[in-house]
Amino acid sequence: MAIEYPTGLPLPLREGYGLNHVDPVLRTDMASGRSRMRQRFTSVPSRVSVSWLLTTPEAQLFEGWHAHTLKSGTEWFDWPTLTPMGLKKYEARFMQMYSGPQLVGLDSWRITAQVELFERPLMPADWIEIAPDFILGSSIIDLALNHEWPRA
Repeated sequence: MAIEYPTGLPLPLREGYGLNHVDPVLRTDMASGRSRMRQRFTSVPSRVSVSWLLTTPEAQLFEGWHAHTLKSGTEWFDWPTLTPMGLKKYEARFMQMYSGPQLVGLDSWRITAQVELFERPLMPADWIEIAPDFILGSSIIDLALNHEWPRA
């Protein structure tokens, strides 16, 4: 059974939030000055830089969950994560011990971390090859469905 991110905890802040993908390409420099490149892996992880601003009870829950449930961050967990694919659950784990908590204001705590997503969030290859116009026009389709046909 997968470990879930606690439902009472907020999502990370937008400030400093970013994804970095592990490079799946191997590059070999040749004597001629050119280079040879090849895809080394088809599935690589992504790293997410995150920070949370938590209340005291949220910080207590976070630290206890990290220490006890995740065994000091070594276990994988299902985490709702915002990527270009939208807000979805991804399998994740902490790359190292988080920083903090640092007191912010009167009663807030900032925790920062690097989180690893098991797999890079990507659109399926079929959609890229068959329906690129649907991807590019997805906001129009979303507006039409939700505004014009909300019951659908």
